[in-house]
Amino acid sequence: MTRRLIAVTSVSGAPGATTTALALAACWAPSASGVRPTVIEAGPGGGDVGPRFRVPSAPGLVDVAAMVGRAHPGSLLGAVQDLSVGVRVVIAPAGRGPCTEAIRLLATEEGVGVLRGTDADFGTVLMDLGRASPEHGALLSDADEVVIVSRGGADALARVAARVPEWGAQASGWRLVVVGPCPYPAREISDSLGMARVEFLPWDARTAAVLGGFRSPPMNGLSGESLFARPLVREAHRLARSLTAPGEVVADARRGNPVEPLTHVIHNSTRPGVDR
Repeated sequence: MTRRLIAVTSVSGAPGATTTALALAACWAPSASGVRPTVIEAGPGGGDVGPRFRVPSAPGLVDVAAMVGRAHPGSLLGAVQDLSVGVRVVIAPAGRGPCTEAIRLLATEEGVGVLRGTDADFGTVLMDLGRASPEHGALLSDADEVVIVSRGGADALARVAARVPEWGAQASGWRLVVVGPCPYPAREISDSLGMARVEFLPWDARTAAVLGGFRSPPMNGLSGESLFARPLVREAHRLARSLTAPGEVVADARRGNPVEPLTHVIHNSTRPGVDR
């Protein structure tokens, strides 16, 4: 058995992909061997987690990338650091240059092999890819699950729809996670974008501030009862369960006021001459 790889990414800036990855890791059930998941920052624009939590970027992403091509690459866990919110992370340095080169190495067959480890390795790697880009290559195509994070407005969903043809048929099996208010039900989004699985996460500024390193966590950590009652953590826990059990169907009980059909919005936003 090797590690499972789950990619968490977005198509535009700051919809909450890093917060979502950290929330999932905080709620994730350990593997059968008791191994907690690891978040690895792999956005081409550079890392955010290190400065926010005041932890060094080394060891981190560059050290993992340096393992690629070695006869005996060593363990991914040697580059892991523990955050104050109880999450294990491989930190990326700030700045595009070193991150782009590290991602180029990891987005290969050998690089994916380093992330998966050997048959003796267990658990899950949550790859925080930031904004999806051509550099990610095999990190998207070879992932066991891909989670696209988007806000719920028509403009944000139209941007996702514009990228779906680029991703091809594989995108139909990916999962779209809509963060914050959204006037559209899951079925309509799924039909309009051609993505079979649509989930919702509430925007919870207080918990997001804790996960983002802007606010100290409670004394009992993110696993404490008080924070598990927070909307973001509660729904992230449900999402984590569905990711660990592929195929689980979660009913969509959302309701909202009538709005312009999403198919109309996407069609109009992608016509020639329409600004996006």
